Amino acid sequence: MLNRSRAELLLLVVATAVTRYAFRSHFLYDLDSLGFALGVEHFDPRVYQPHPPGYFLYVCLGKLFHALTPDVNLALVLLSIVASCGAAALIYRMAQEWFGTHAARFAGLIFLFSPLAWFHGIVALTYIVEAFFSALVGYMCWKIESGERRIALPAGIVLGISAGVRPSSLILLGPLFLFSLRQAGWKRAVAAISGLLVVLLAWFLPMIFASRGFGAYFGALFSLWRMVPSRDTVFNSNPATSIARALTIAFILVLCFGSALLVLLWRGRTRLPAEPQKRRFTLLWVAPALCFFTFIFLKFVNSGYLLLLMAPLSIWLGAWAAGWYGQSAWPRPWKLAIVGVGAAANCALFLASPLYCSYRQVRRHELEIDSVRAALPGIASPADTLIVGFDSHFLGYRDAGYYLPGYLSLEYPAVKLIEGTRIFAMEHGQTRLLTELPAGSYSRFVLFPLPTGERANQIYLSKVKALLPGKDLRSISLGGHDFITAPLTDLPLLYPTVASGVSNVRQSSKLPVNSRVHQPFTTSARR
Repeated sequence: MLNRSRAELLLLVVATAVTRYAFRSHFLYDLDSLGFALGVEHFDPRVYQPHPPGYFLYVCLGKLFHALTPDVNLALVLLSIVASCGAAALIYRMAQEWFGTHAARFAGLIFLFSPLAWFHGIVALTYIVEAFFSALVGYMCWKIESGERRIALPAGIVLGISAGVRPSSLILLGPLFLFSLRQAGWKRAVAAISGLLVVLLAWFLPMIFASRGFGAYFGALFSLWRMVPSRDTVFNSNPATSIARALTIAFILVLCFGSALLVLLWRGRTRLPAEPQKRRFTLLWVAPALCFFTFIFLKFVNSGYLLLLMAPLSIWLGAWAAGWYGQSAWPRPWKLAIVGVGAAANCALFLASPLYCSYRQVRRHELEIDSVRAALPGIASPADTLIVGFDSHFLGYRDAGYYLPGYLSLEYPAVKLIEGTRIFAMEHGQTRLLTELPAGSYSRFVLFPLPTGERANQIYLSKVKALLPGKDLRSISLGGHDFITAPLTDLPLLYPTVASGVSNVRQSSKLPVNSRVHQPFTTSARR
């Protein structure tokens, strides 16, 4: 039985690695992926390489994987794949210890075919790495809860490392860690907390140094907090906002588990060993995150947040699925067929759904960015044309700056930081904060196209075009995209609050805002 269990665990890990690698992304997927890649090449949270709070140890891990391959995206995707394999193994082992081998098999399959976990295992984002650390911290805390006191110090060290990957882990997993220390004795508890603090300082101080000091780091962090997440907390927004976030959480859980959620219909008939203790432990594992995402901050595009809960929820769903499989009077072939259909449904959700977190959308994004990258040089030269890209989650100014490094790319609109209104600009892979519009040898600018097929994008683009004189606009269709260009002298109309080195400055009406496109670093603010 032990050898068979090891073989099953190995098979699960191999299947996780193969399914993730086979569908891996080949381009940086979104705004945050681009920031992480830039951070691997040159860490600077002040200019959002990556965005605050910096994710210092994630970037450091990215540098290690980058040493294996010159492709930064592949390096970060390989990190996601390794984390996926680790999470799968921990889910299997913990489910086995809690509810037995049958539950472990189902828990492993639930993770393997999870549409959301699958997606985050193929892109350059931090969420699946956080899911791995959540599983590891949870497993170690359970060991402490079970009487293995010597695990207390290693658990503190692991939690400190997890916070270096995603600082939110300290807030969301800290209560479970502190709860488990009551079983460790006061000496081991003090040692564990001390170990945690030492690890936190070990990465935090180097991060501050790399960020050019406390003022630069916390100034950027506060600016980001003020721009987005602080506006919709339970303390300063309508209660309907929190209700909407709760409904969003429910929908994201469907993306996490898909057809596996049907086992909830059988849950009440399944008796599990030592349920009260495990239920209490699980509640402390998931409640802080659910409260934070409900009352403080969450957007649908931040769906990866919920992967923090992947391990505990997979374990319980696996236990209930094993109970259904073992106790149901249906014939075994029928039950196997139902399991197969459920897995196929989850595969279809990952492969073909129109949601942003599907392989279909990954391929669509890659085709679009590749076509834009190929077409734009045929329209304008970097010697006399600069790019204006939007603050968009997909095909924004970061995509323009990263994949067309020879051009000067400006973000629209300008942003209000603590030090004043600035324009984020990229050239040759580096980000700068401009206090005035560039002039130089440029004669025109081109608007970087937004993703096609979305009406909201077209409405937003129309509002931006309305700020510019119609007689100056030129539209060029190439590679399936419409490129809008205008003389550089019209550029101040898009940035009326920024000092200009461009002549013929005109006055402009109020900047257009669209909640789906103009999201000032919305995805960054989730942490």
